Amino acid sequence: MSDVAKDKAARLLKKRGSISSLGSHDVKPRDSFSKTKYSVSTVSYIDEPGHHDDIQRPLVKEENTYQIGPKMRFPVATVNNILKDVLTSYLQEEKYEADLCRQMTKTISEVIKGRVKELMIKGYKIIVLIFIGQLNDQSMRVGSRCIWDPANDTFASFSFKNSSLFALANVYAVYYE
Repeated sequence: MSDVAKDKAARLLKKRGSISSLGSHDVKPRDSFSKTKYSVSTVSYIDEPGHHDDIQRPLVKEENTYQIGPKMRFPVATVNNILKDVLTSYLQEEKYEADLCRQMTKTISEVIKGRVKELMIKGYKIIVLIFIGQLNDQSMRVGSRCIWDPANDTFASFSFKNSSLFALANVYAVYYE
């Protein structure tokens, strides 16, 4: 990660209580001449009330393609590498502080979601979950249950530890028509 990107991330972390945006990270813009559909994504947090529920989203009309499965499978190995790269670059030298880690979960989840969307895998909804906790003599188990099609839907996961914190990143890819 470049020094410029680290400076931008540090500035974002100083703005406590503000929601960071993808425009401030290393997300490359898509080419304007390619046929891509602009997606609308939301980032929700447990510690904030649902103020985004009042915002009206633009109505997107899509026609049915009558396609039963995805044209291209979701690249789990590539997403695992993205998870490893992002978690290591953001958390390698960090010490656990509750407020800092709260903001880091938001920032890291948006960066991961942006990097996965750069792969331009069509037909998948991307869900990113990040857990960061203090590394003491405790244990933590994270479980998730989903109703999905095991032939098309998948996930990627990576766990990270340093001297004072642990992190777990999960990316769920759910195929939709």
